[in-house]
Amino acid sequence: MAPLSKGLELLESAVGYALCGITPGASQLLSRPTPCTGWDLELLLGHVSDSIGVLHQAIATGTADAPVAPAGHLGAGPDPVARLRGRACGLLGACAAAGPGGRLVAIGDRQLTASLVTVTAALEIAVHGWDIAVACGAGRPVPPGLATALLAIAPLVIGPADRAGLFAEPVLLPGPACPGDQLVAFLGRHPAIPGHPAGLYQ
Repeated sequence: MAPLSKGLELLESAVGYALCGITPGASQLLSRPTPCTGWDLELLLGHVSDSIGVLHQAIATGTADAPVAPAGHLGAGPDPVARLRGRACGLLGACAAAGPGGRLVAIGDRQLTASLVTVTAALEIAVHGWDIAVACGAGRPVPPGLATALLAIAPLVIGPADRAGLFAEPVLLPGPACPGDQLVAFLGRHPAIPGHPAGLYQ
């Protein structure tokens, strides 16, 4: 599948989109609500940073159960924005170092190829990037090329049984929509009404 062969490219695009959605002064907006009921921006940034840390671990070591990498390497710190930026850069470096191929990575009880893990990371970061941008007041769709590629892979990594506790059911859009709106709607977010309750996070 084409998206799998372009995993690093998609990840780089997703990270760029997510980081660009963090507006200047975001550290002063941490109490802002996000599209997910009960989540503020600070909690969301922490969740994304933690998820990226797990993915980095999995790519770098072959298992998500390995000891966490040194804090300085992952970009830890009191500023959640700086922490997210540092961890995102670390993940990109780990994926670039791993290179293309089908080597297996253990996440929980699943054995996934590194390529699939990379694409899954791109999906999560892109959609949470949309959440972050909405919370920061800079909401904009996921870029069309990135969204189209992720739409092709999303149903393969997020089936009906995977939604419980993670994502709401897909939102039915009233008419034609751009790929970015289709993507966030598939993951339980309402693109037309940014404040509408959305999917649940881990």
